[in-house]
Amino acid sequence: MFVKPHAGRSTLVGLTYARHPIRVLGVDPGLTRCGVGVVDGAPGRAPTLVRVGVIRTPASDDVATRLLAIETEIESWLDACQPDAVAVERVFSQQNVRTVMGTAQAGAIAIAAAARRGLPVALHTPSEVKAAVTGNGRAGKEQVAAMVTRLLQITDPPRPADAADALALAICHLWRGAAPMSTGLRPKPAAAQASPAAAAAQVSRAAARGGGRA
Repeated sequence: MFVKPHAGRSTLVGLTYARHPIRVLGVDPGLTRCGVGVVDGAPGRAPTLVRVGVIRTPASDDVATRLLAIETEIESWLDACQPDAVAVERVFSQQNVRTVMGTAQAGAIAIAAAARRGLPVALHTPSEVKAAVTGNGRAGKEQVAAMVTRLLQITDPPRPADAADALALAICHLWRGAAPMSTGLRPKPAAAQASPAAAAAQVSRAAARGGGRA
């Protein structure tokens, strides 16, 4: 799915607390499968799907070749979709060191690609994303995919799970009102920020009524 990027964007005003929707590219990093998803939206509004997919690299290739392929694809997504911000999953230590190293490397590629264009980058933990989208920081992948499907008002859950996770990252960033990096803008005081779970519930109700698309 693809929607023509917005034209004439030159400034970023207030990020997710702007009165107009913004566009976020979510990246669920990985060497074998790197989920990428683009969403338009703002706090209190139902998000809109722009594009979703997965960047794949063969395990038989060396790491340098795989990282170059991921960088090339992410650059292509940035060119095509023109996001206002990029949200990347924050990598935590896992038992499989080899897996976490590959994930961290792929995440760094996405961060560098965004920084090269002067785009603000935010890192969100898996529990933050789950809590923002489902209201439960320990939700399973199927529950996250189901809520992403409902919130975006699409027919089928994005597959594989990496694609759904990338969209969840983008939605999380829209609703959390994360402070912009390298823009000089100040986030609103905590008291003025809406609870992610409350925002999710509000948009879910709007989606159920069949309205509220940004």
